[in-house]
Amino acid sequence: MSAATDMPVGLVLGSHMPAKDIVAMARQAEDLGFGEMWFSEDCFFSGGIAGAAAALAGTNHLPLGLGIVSAVTRHPAILAMELATLDVLFPGRIYGGIGHGVPAWLDQMGLMPPAPLKTLRQCVTAVRQLLDGKSLTEEGHFKFDNIELTYPAATRVPLYTGVVNERGLRVSGAVADGTILSVLASPAYVEWARARITEGAEKAQRTDPHRLVTYTLFSVNSDSKVARAAVRESIAFYLAAMPNSALSQVYGIQDQLNELLAAGGAEAVARDMPDAWVDDLAVAGDPDECAEKLRRLLDAGSDSIGLWLFPADQAGEVAQLTAREVLPRL
Repeated sequence: MSAATDMPVGLVLGSHMPAKDIVAMARQAEDLGFGEMWFSEDCFFSGGIAGAAAALAGTNHLPLGLGIVSAVTRHPAILAMELATLDVLFPGRIYGGIGHGVPAWLDQMGLMPPAPLKTLRQCVTAVRQLLDGKSLTEEGHFKFDNIELTYPAATRVPLYTGVVNERGLRVSGAVADGTILSVLASPAYVEWARARITEGAEKAQRTDPHRLVTYTLFSVNSDSKVARAAVRESIAFYLAAMPNSALSQVYGIQDQLNELLAAGGAEAVARDMPDAWVDDLAVAGDPDECAEKLRRLLDAGSDSIGLWLFPADQAGEVAQLTAREVLPRL
């Protein structure tokens, strides 16, 4: 990463954040000493490109990654144009992050591709070529007829993918500069994902470094019980939203998770899941516990960790406590 600090912990701003709060939170991330910012684009909330531009303009040096935008909600030529513009305006501070997108949202717009992984691969490789100033003509899910950016990127913009399962991780290793791992990534999953990415890179004969960023649901409080309670429902929500993913399979809870989901969905998971799931699938506790859990994710192979702050309505206070009591322990 070209512009980040040495601090391997960043903040996830996210389009779930009201647009009026984006700049203030970005400034706080920079002032408090976090290493980078990430902006996730959830459909029909705050826009990723506009939000990224506002956060970059409101800060001085922190890089910002799109983590992630859907491969199909914008044509790759338009996404490349937007990323190139951001890089010209803020050289070396923008990362592109591309993923499939949430299937339910894509279905709402009639955009779900018949071959999602093939589509993602084409999108990432096309954006890479266009950012680098090349002319592109090709057919596939997307069509390019002699397309070339008039104003290509000023620097080499790193491209990340946001993927979860085995095939996607191998594709990421083959075509991307980095991978963003979803929330609920346990240390065991981080190790497993890093190995799958390496397999993909080796098959593609890529030898350049591949950066791994791990998102985590995060809450810190002097009272560990309060911190754990703040993330419990969100853990259950994401377990229910991704019920048969590598995240739960590698962690070894698939059968027990299926039983809880069958008994009452996310509510049953939140109520009855073992406390160990909270400890392993999120970073929550007092400052010492949070620092130790962050170290486990770093030791497992994460190059950086993006904190998704909870409770969401106290994100500013949680960020301040994290900077004061957790980051110095790393």
